[in-house]
Amino acid sequence: MNSVDELAAVALLAEPVRLELYRYVRGQHGPVGREEAARAVGISVKLAAFHLDRLVEAEMLDIGYRRLSGRTGPGAGRPAKVYTVSRQQFAVSLPQTGYSLAASIMASALSGLSDAHDGTDGAEAVRQVARSTGQRLGAEIRRGARTKGARRRALHRCLEQLGYEPQQDGPALSLRNCIFADLARDHRELVCGMNGALMGGLVEGTNLPDLRVERRSPEPGCCACIVARLAS
Repeated sequence: MNSVDELAAVALLAEPVRLELYRYVRGQHGPVGREEAARAVGISVKLAAFHLDRLVEAEMLDIGYRRLSGRTGPGAGRPAKVYTVSRQQFAVSLPQTGYSLAASIMASALSGLSDAHDGTDGAEAVRQVARSTGQRLGAEIRRGARTKGARRRALHRCLEQLGYEPQQDGPALSLRNCIFADLARDHRELVCGMNGALMGGLVEGTNLPDLRVERRSPEPGCCACIVARLAS
């Protein structure tokens, strides 16, 4: 699983029920059926199936089939779908996440730049890839959160899980930690531009048009700050 896919997984886990289901399956020693998972989390089997299958799509869980009744032979019924944690490496942790994400964005930008003939420079290519990455994460949040309030809460959780340490500061949501801090020390303009584009894409993808990203002094914390748009 590459770093962008890991971040998409983080966005999936910003949904509380989905996170609880994932933690439950991860904590079991064997395959878990839908009914067992639903009972453990206190939701309907239909809702558990929806969230579990979304985790399978993200390659965070694997599926198999087995008879949960223990019976065999005629009359034993059809095998049920069961879930186990995927063998794919999934480790979103800091500071590794920031480094691998930056490397993935920059490599994609350089690869695209070599095929482009429109005069785009390297820094702009990095910002374009970072914005599209953020939009992809935001789209995952939007897919699981139907209301504006739910999307705001999911955005906050996503930022927490990425390591930004978001904190509500009046009307602004400040980010107390920069996940690209070491890289920014030597390449501030490039890295802060990439980070701002990533945050901008995240807000856009989450479909919260009343929010925008401002660049602020990165000391202390992150150069990006999410603020409410002024009413026109």
